[in-house]
Amino acid sequence: MNHEHSKKIPDGASFDRSGSQDSLDELSLDDYWKELENIHETRGNNHEERVALVVKEPDEGELEEEWLKEAGLSNLFGESSGDSMESMVLLSTLTRTQKAAVEKRIETVTQTMRKKNKQHQIPDVRDIFRLQNDSKGKVCEGSEPSTVRTSENKNETHDGTKGPKFSLGTDEQKNLLEDMPPSDTDINLEISFAEQAANLKDSSVGKMYRGGGGDTLLPNFRLPKDKTGTTKIGDLAPQDMKKVYSLALIELTALYDILGTEFKQQKAVKIKTKDSGLFGVPLSLLLEQDQKKVPGTKIPLIFQKLIAQIEETTLETEGLLRIPGVATRVKGLCQELEAKFYEGTFNWENVKQHDAASLLKLFIRELPQPLLTVEYLKAFQDVQNLPTRKQQLQALNLLVILLPEANRDTLKVLLEFLQRVIDHRDKNKMTLKNVAMVMAPNLFTFHGFGSKTIEQSEFVMAAGTANVMRFMIQYQKLLWTIPKFIVNQVRKQNTENQKKEKKDKAMKKLLKKMAYDREKHEKQEKTPNDTDVPQGVIRVQAPHLSKVSMAIQLTEELKASDVVARFLSQKSGNVQTLKKEEVFLYEIGGNIGERCLDDDTYMKDLYQLNPNAEWVIKPKQS
Repeated sequence: MNHEHSKKIPDGASFDRSGSQDSLDELSLDDYWKELENIHETRGNNHEERVALVVKEPDEGELEEEWLKEAGLSNLFGESSGDSMESMVLLSTLTRTQKAAVEKRIETVTQTMRKKNKQHQIPDVRDIFRLQNDSKGKVCEGSEPSTVRTSENKNETHDGTKGPKFSLGTDEQKNLLEDMPPSDTDINLEISFAEQAANLKDSSVGKMYRGGGGDTLLPNFRLPKDKTGTTKIGDLAPQDMKKVYSLALIELTALYDILGTEFKQQKAVKIKTKDSGLFGVPLSLLLEQDQKKVPGTKIPLIFQKLIAQIEETTLETEGLLRIPGVATRVKGLCQELEAKFYEGTFNWENVKQHDAASLLKLFIRELPQPLLTVEYLKAFQDVQNLPTRKQQLQALNLLVILLPEANRDTLKVLLEFLQRVIDHRDKNKMTLKNVAMVMAPNLFTFHGFGSKTIEQSEFVMAAGTANVMRFMIQYQKLLWTIPKFIVNQVRKQNTENQKKEKKDKAMKKLLKKMAYDREKHEKQEKTPNDTDVPQGVIRVQAPHLSKVSMAIQLTEELKASDVVARFLSQKSGNVQTLKKEEVFLYEIGGNIGERCLDDDTYMKDLYQLNPNAEWVIKPKQS
């Protein structure tokens, strides 16, 4: 793409700025086109011709079948369709809009299977949800969207006892939405995003926020304080994160369905890639070789070093990230880094700041698959088409959760670095908009999809993807938050799975009377010990600290930080080696696998949500 072509763009391109896009004037897009021109020139000078990534067009029903597998619902069809209890538990926790999204995909798969006359069991979507509804009394009653429940029984468990109440985005919550109109800038994480969108659509009161492209015009979105604590990505145990992933995929699909935006995961045909080196190496492979050098590292070492090199000079350099390095010098540095980086013989003193910035962007572009992944790159791009900024933010939140861990961690470090650059905008003249304009082509116009896709869509995508980039930088702290309604759905799944396990154990006990009697006797012996901890008191364990156990009286104002501080103030016995910022209070067991608590978690409120949890203070694993 030559400069003459880039000059023609504002006259020749008709941008669809409907929906949520800012009306960015032509001049403000200049940085975008210049960056795109630099990218094309760099590729033109590249000594190695890169193999274009081939995106496979799925056959009819294949996309939906893959979606059901990703969502953890593959045992509803095919050869494993007999063992569907786990899926029934998942379905029992879904909201009305989430169920509709699942039904739609199952229906498509069913029709495709019938057309192809596949021999294995073909489900009928009505049978699946009838089975799920019939088993609700046995499996789960907590999320019926269409059943009217009285206030007397809605908080009871199956055995009639009072239990913790989970908010899942049902009719009950719809009434709550209507009673409490949300602020334009409050992000409600307690109610399903798709349910909120459906309610907004039904009430026809949703007004789209529009504005110019200036930094100050982005809404000051905030998360209202949750007394049971905010859950960040990385706070949950892997087994619970797997459930979060399934729920986030279903929720994102439901949200796109409600808003009339097509959601299609794309698949890349496997191509031969480099199996060693720095540039053009798959992220997972790069981390594998880096972890041999630095065990436990989650970010590629070259990526970390390039950012450190840029920051070492100063972030006040005018035009940082926008002004490209000298192309021939960058190419030479790239080759030298490949040869000397891991040997530790590369001389970083010779690397100029703009060259380091160009190398950082080159690293992102040269990944064999985009940092935002082949599966979700289009979904990230399509965020620009969603009607409101709040819905754009909600979609981005779910998409970040869906990214593989390596991609998500690398993206987080990148966004944090970009924010630090913006923090020096008075000196470097790189505002949020400028940085977004420069970085959008590097993340969204992925070379692997072939030039045809880029050339055809770049005019339409320019303003939209730059705005998506702005959102990702501006609201990055919000994007790494796991919505409470999803955490509650995980809690509900865990509770129902535990009930199933107890029923299975009870059946085995009936078949083995002696074992049953012995376990019953042991239970009776253990019961009195429960009274060792009085009502309204929790026992907190801290195996890594000098004071290893303490009974803590719950009060309305007691926070997780207070509990940690109380332990750290006890300096008897062993030498205190851990500082406050190095240890955290964890909620373990009960209806959650493991969850690291934020400092502002109100312990009494959380205890009421998960009364069977254990409480442990320990360092957070990196």
